[in-house]
Amino acid sequence: MTVSHRLPDFPWDQLTAYAEQARAHPDGIVDLSVGTPVDPTPDVVRRALESASDSPGYPTTVGRVETRQAAVDWLARRHGVTGLGVDGVLPVIGSKELVASLPTQLGLGPADLVIQPELAYPTYAVGARLAGTRVLAADSLTQLGPERPALMWVNSPANPTGRVLGLEHLRKVVQWCRERGTLLVSDECYLECTWEGERPRSVLHPDVCGDSHEGLLAVHSLSKRSNLAGYRCGFVAGDPAVVAELLAVRKNLGLIQPGPQQVAMAAALADDDHAVQQRARYAERRTQLRAALEGAGFRIDHSEGSLYLWATRDQDCWDTVADLAGLGILVAPGTFYGPSGGRHVRVALTATDERVTAAAGRLAPMP
Repeated sequence: MTVSHRLPDFPWDQLTAYAEQARAHPDGIVDLSVGTPVDPTPDVVRRALESASDSPGYPTTVGRVETRQAAVDWLARRHGVTGLGVDGVLPVIGSKELVASLPTQLGLGPADLVIQPELAYPTYAVGARLAGTRVLAADSLTQLGPERPALMWVNSPANPTGRVLGLEHLRKVVQWCRERGTLLVSDECYLECTWEGERPRSVLHPDVCGDSHEGLLAVHSLSKRSNLAGYRCGFVAGDPAVVAELLAVRKNLGLIQPGPQQVAMAAALADDDHAVQQRARYAERRTQLRAALEGAGFRIDHSEGSLYLWATRDQDCWDTVADLAGLGILVAPGTFYGPSGGRHVRVALTATDERVTAAAGRLAPMP
């Protein structure tokens, strides 16, 4: 069996015909299907990248001390994480690379079980299948039975639903995993994108995990916070022993974040102003899109955080995709994220102000 046969078909390939239909709209497509940033990369980051562009030598896999310290400082300053040192931080080449290869880098195989949310970023399952592990989608600890999973993913604020996991829930998950020796990995790429309800906490926050990060990892990305999707800047932080294990593997594989990007990431993490401004842009777009969708008969579920609206008209998600494509609006069907998403669509906030306004105008006459 080839490697490609071990993996599912790439979901977005199924949207090709709907994208063509949406592009045929007289005023062009409004693409709300993928969460790719459209706003400018901050000047402070671009200047940092330019200053480091003379980079003839190999960077180190462990990363620059200054970059890792910037991650430590950001987690402390913005998210109340204490007790983390630079030995607990490792730069990665965008968070998706780490998510997709983490089970393999940890040496997991057919005897191991990976747990993911019932509605989830598809790459969790891709990583499990690539490593040949079993994977189970479950949201409740009572669903898991007596088995001891090797790895559990949590994601808050969540993609696609925007759900934020409460403090007590996270505490219970941490305790459950520690009792069983399960590595808990928290995908926190949308931690700064919350809009209502309880503020999300990192799994590394002392209120969640106490005074130890043992058995815990948090994955972070600067793609959405700082419009750095094109830079491939992310990092993983947490248990120094697990980080050291990943470092040893990544040295052998040559998985190294480029040196100029390490300088740029440090500059982005040290600057809060641009992130606050970007968050405000998304908040305005969210308000406009949500009102337009609700006016068109949609119900918005969860969506307290992240950069998506989890919307339904109580019909099959592919029918909704088709209806919206007829208006020149492209969205993602909920089944991309699990069977229980079959009556929802994911609507991204990552479009320009002009395109969001266009989408709102097209939704207004929707029957």
